[in-house]
Amino acid sequence: MQNKWTDSQLKQAFYLYCLLPFGKLHSRTPGIIELANKIARTPSAVAMKLVNFASLDPAITATGRKGLSGASANDKRIWEAFHANWDGLVDECAASDLTQVRAEQSEPTNFEIFKPPINAGQDVFRATKTRVGQQFFRQSVLANYKEKCCISGLDLPSLLVASHIVPWAIDSEQRLNPSNGLCLSSLHDRAFDQGLITLDNNYCVMVSAKIKHSKSSFIAQSVLSYEGVKITPPDKFFPDKALLEHHRNKIFRR
Repeated sequence: MQNKWTDSQLKQAFYLYCLLPFGKLHSRTPGIIELANKIARTPSAVAMKLVNFASLDPAITATGRKGLSGASANDKRIWEAFHANWDGLVDECAASDLTQVRAEQSEPTNFEIFKPPINAGQDVFRATKTRVGQQFFRQSVLANYKEKCCISGLDLPSLLVASHIVPWAIDSEQRLNPSNGLCLSSLHDRAFDQGLITLDNNYCVMVSAKIKHSKSSFIAQSVLSYEGVKITPPDKFFPDKALLEHHRNKIFRR
């Protein structure tokens, strides 16, 4: 019988849970195999732990999907710890940013071309930490929406953006929270960022009056046609309604 899971192992398992779609929480997934080797657990044990985490996820249980019923008090504690401090715990678990998980993203991303500034010491450290956090956020959000724009369904990773609902610069506590993210095409990310579109509390697209009367056929087809349409629901981590309210009130151009 294996020893009890340590906090470090649980944190790395939850970190991986964030990076994988629900359908890949099984022992054959390369990232699960890699983590199992790193923490001296079997792939089946790691997969079971990830499914235990799924049983705590409202986005999973709300759709009738079931995790295992064996989530422990420690599993719940780690779940709550991440939700209270995404930045700190992502930084702590950066060593488990697994190569097999990254390898599944075949298209280049902004993070693969990121180069820290040519400064010594603290500046480089901050730049590296920021890169790690951004990479986690992108991977978790894209996995959450199965690498498809939640508005248009576009599925080309090089044209997808992990878009913050509340911008990175405004709320440091929510920077890495997957519930502060939407997977959007580059066009819809820009429109969302500029307040030309937003989501209501039912996750339906709202379009700003600023462009409603545009005579452009492109705008009509690519933006206006989605007004009132409900986004494709996430695999995990529903968009936080309080953060969406902030976007509607502070960023959306009514």
